[in-house]
Amino acid sequence: MLPRNFTEEQTMFRDAYRKFLTSEIVPHMERWREAGIVDREAFRRAGEQGFLMVWPEEKYGGMGDEDFRFEQVIIEEAAYARVGDWYSTLHSRLVGPYFTRFGSEEQCERFLPKCVSGECILAVAMTEPDAGSDLAGMRSTAREAGDHWVLNGSKTYISNGINADAVIVAAKTDPDNNPHHMTLFIVERGMEGFERGRNLKKMGMKAQDTAELFFNDVRIPKANVLGEPGKGFIYLMEGLAEERLIGACGYLASAQLSWDLTYDYVRERKAFGKPLAAFQNTQFKLAEVRTELDIAQSYVDQCVAAFNAGQLTAVDAAKAKLVTSELQVKAADVGVQLHGGAGYMDEYAISRQYTDARIATIYAGSSEVMKIIISRDCLADDYTPFNTRNF
Repeated sequence: MLPRNFTEEQTMFRDAYRKFLTSEIVPHMERWREAGIVDREAFRRAGEQGFLMVWPEEKYGGMGDEDFRFEQVIIEEAAYARVGDWYSTLHSRLVGPYFTRFGSEEQCERFLPKCVSGECILAVAMTEPDAGSDLAGMRSTAREAGDHWVLNGSKTYISNGINADAVIVAAKTDPDNNPHHMTLFIVERGMEGFERGRNLKKMGMKAQDTAELFFNDVRIPKANVLGEPGKGFIYLMEGLAEERLIGACGYLASAQLSWDLTYDYVRERKAFGKPLAAFQNTQFKLAEVRTELDIAQSYVDQCVAAFNAGQLTAVDAAKAKLVTSELQVKAADVGVQLHGGAGYMDEYAISRQYTDARIATIYAGSSEVMKIIISRDCLADDYTPFNTRNF
């Protein structure tokens, strides 16, 4: 595989984070999976050691380094430690930047230090029972009432839904005239009318609490409006490229692990007197996936570089999300098949790799939605043929 060009500081950060996961997270994962939720203490331990939110400025408690490769390290190491369902990146890099991108200085000062320390856990609530990728189908509404807003509606499949202390909630604020007129609200734990439903049971990612949220005449002070009223749809669209890049890094790292687990197994397991790795079918299957992994890794690393330079497009992020999520499922599926009956047993890591992988092609935009985004670009009238592009 081609060199990945992490800095010396990022390599040291990787080693330190790997040790943190080994000592502070891995020993508790089975208990958290059985409980269906990660202890809040995990966020505080990560915050104490500087591993929860790296990018915020020092005045908020962070390192002040916005290089996405630090988060890439965190995502990759979590996948390799098999603790991906402690999804700290949702809090730290998917939701946290909403404050600095769209919020006021007062909101940053009020929330970010507690987010960096792990005292305040974040979530974002867009999905509803009848509205996923199609945000225009959202039914939650908010109306202005003097010095506050009144929020009503419900959300579902909300990651960190039980643990969250502050939830960024999207709601329509002119539903009769404009389906895209949305506003983002910071809903805090304890607000009257804000209720949590079930911690939903899932096929995989067992330790990631995923909940229903209900808002019944929740009074939102205007100080908790994130950004300008009516621009929530635009804000959500701006964050999607990074969300899909975050996903791509995680999907690919998990796929890499599935290949490694399978590699180890087929070299040890024997059939008809020789290792599975000696059979041509095994060799060809692993060679195919290995090639796809290395090509995808080069593309994702290029997307990270483009993101750092402010040049990652929604279409390129969609391509990364599409190919890596499908590859995560494929690598796990090939791994289970080559493990044989053992692959169906939960005591083998590949079994959990398979169940955790299945959601990858659905959340953060399904593969079908990614194909729509990509096809609109490549089939547009102004599409530039490859041999006429300026490289």
